[in-house]
Amino acid sequence: MAHSTAEDNGFGHRREFELGDDEFRFLAAFMSRETGIVLSEHKREMVCGRLVKRLRALKLRDFADYCDILKGPGAAGEVEHLVNAITTNITNFFREPHHFEHLRREVLTPRLAERPRRPRVRIWSAGCSTGEEPYSIAMVMADVLKAGEGWDSLVLATDIDTNVLQRAEAGLYPAEAAAKIPETYRKRFVRRVPGDGDRMQMADDIRRLIRFRRLNLHEKWPMKGSFDAIFCRNVAIYFDKPTQRKLFNRYADALAMGGVLYLGHAESLIGVSDRFEVSDKTAYRRIA
Repeated sequence: MAHSTAEDNGFGHRREFELGDDEFRFLAAFMSRETGIVLSEHKREMVCGRLVKRLRALKLRDFADYCDILKGPGAAGEVEHLVNAITTNITNFFREPHHFEHLRREVLTPRLAERPRRPRVRIWSAGCSTGEEPYSIAMVMADVLKAGEGWDSLVLATDIDTNVLQRAEAGLYPAEAAAKIPETYRKRFVRRVPGDGDRMQMADDIRRLIRFRRLNLHEKWPMKGSFDAIFCRNVAIYFDKPTQRKLFNRYADALAMGGVLYLGHAESLIGVSDRFEVSDKTAYRRIA
């Protein structure tokens, strides 16, 4: 693989690093193999921009040297840094509010009415990013199941990016983020940070409902038992159709019969999986 060289960027300046064709093809193939994420040609500038800091930190000459690391014995230790740099984490509390109303109405309230002998609720936030989604789920769960004494309730929150998981587990957010949280929840589940008016923290009783774990959806899943609902929003858009089909079928296997899968507004199961039926806008109920 030839070493890439800096080129003029159109403004009369030379870039510090240039991501050449060979290096980009290698990185795209590597990410696809390791994570299932598809990096098409139009993502080249994004990949280059996000990896530049890593090249500087490693004191590398160019992207060819970086690719050599991923080919060598140090690859395992570098994959986490690569994935953390490439993945996008944009989220907020109660994003797509209709999903949380559907969760309350169609998943949690019926479970409460069943009064099962062993009351148990499990919800998975797959691709949880910095934690706003699982905390939103936990707030709805705590509100609905407050009348269900003895419930074994848990939100599993997973992401491939270790940086965002650390932030999520801390439960600390800018104070202005609370504006997205309904007022009744905000009063019950959000706490001020003493001596820091710019930040808020999620209450301990909400944090106790969530388990944060690193998970690569492309690899084996260690979880046992079934989920009542799975949130996997704006994650499948990074995968090609065969990878999506495999992922959604695995989700069907992980859901209880009648469990609900929530997807992002740009995602759909049409032509990808026949194991779900539409329950609401981008909400799908497992039927097979």
